[in-house]
Amino acid sequence: MSATPAPPLLERRSPATWMALAWCAGSALTFLLRFRLPGESEPSVWPGVLLFRWDGMVTLVLATAVTLAGCVRLERRPLRGLTLLLAGSALGSMPLSVGEIPLLQFLAVDVALYFVASSRPRRTGAVALALALGTLAAYLAVRVLSGWPVGTSAELTVALTAVIAWLLGRATHESRAHAEQVRAQAAAQAVTAERLRIARELHDMVAHTIGIVALQSGAARRVIDTRPELARDALGAVETASRDTLSGLRRMLGALRQAEPGKEPEAASLDPSPGLADVNRLAARTTAAGVRVDVRWLGPPRPLPPEVDVSAYRIIQEAVTNVVRHAGTASCRVTVERQSKELRIEVVDEGKGTGTADSQGSGYGLLGMRERVSLLHGEFSARPGPRGGFRVAARLPVPAGAR
Repeated sequence: MSATPAPPLLERRSPATWMALAWCAGSALTFLLRFRLPGESEPSVWPGVLLFRWDGMVTLVLATAVTLAGCVRLERRPLRGLTLLLAGSALGSMPLSVGEIPLLQFLAVDVALYFVASSRPRRTGAVALALALGTLAAYLAVRVLSGWPVGTSAELTVALTAVIAWLLGRATHESRAHAEQVRAQAAAQAVTAERLRIARELHDMVAHTIGIVALQSGAARRVIDTRPELARDALGAVETASRDTLSGLRRMLGALRQAEPGKEPEAASLDPSPGLADVNRLAARTTAAGVRVDVRWLGPPRPLPPEVDVSAYRIIQEAVTNVVRHAGTASCRVTVERQSKELRIEVVDEGKGTGTADSQGSGYGLLGMRERVSLLHGEFSARPGPRGGFRVAARLPVPAGAR
């Protein structure tokens, strides 16, 4: 049993953790930039008057508490949590004596915008972005009305980072939605393909058996008074065909039940799927029912992939069934040519050359054969012969690994 791969690092931590780390990193770098570091003649940013005073430190502690409270609440109530984060950013900027909310104090808000935009509906994300930009504008407006200097250019840069974080979040949201849609479509296509496969299998098994049963029961009815031994043989053939079909139905139902949780696999006790090795038995059964089937094998026996082997048998079975039911003839010829790169199948009869389906395959039998060949990337044709009768031909490629 293979181990489940660990999720990426970004998914192993909650958004609250990343927002808290962004705030702590921004605060630490804010202090670090206000000291003269090795190799510098002066600090990158001169500390404000309030920064190292008790009231400034109290304001920073209060801003940190408000921000951490917003980190905790953001996942459950994103807009309320974001409001607390914005309040913490504004409070944290006051002791710095700057004319705007610096980018380092806005990092946690950027992470929150990304989270809200990537995990919430578009409307919630748009409101969050409006709150962030509105807070930046309101901070500048208060300073302008108070007659204090403002850092408009720096604040525009901070606003740009907020917009970029929101856009990245929306892109992630759209990518997830598209991936989910693709998965849903793939699941629906898989269900449809499985339904078609089951329908083909049921049609092939039941249609052939019903044809044999109809022929043998009709023969038994005609001779039951005059030749009871022949009637007995015909009824025996009916019983054999019915049992074979019942076994196939049990095999199919067993395979379906394997996918149900809590069910034990049943396939081990069931017969294997039919293949080209069963063609001679099919021919003998059909011949006993009154339509002679001559099988001609060309080329040396070669191993075939299970899907090619089963499809080849089902194509022959359906073509022979159509001969029995619609051709109105007493014989047909099956040719199986095994080549190194492909398998060729041909079923020809000299009957009326008509049936329930036209040469384009509008009937369920021909449609099923055409679908089988198409799934294996082969070629299929079914049309009346030039001298009457009907011809079904298929070419099935054999994968290189199975040659």
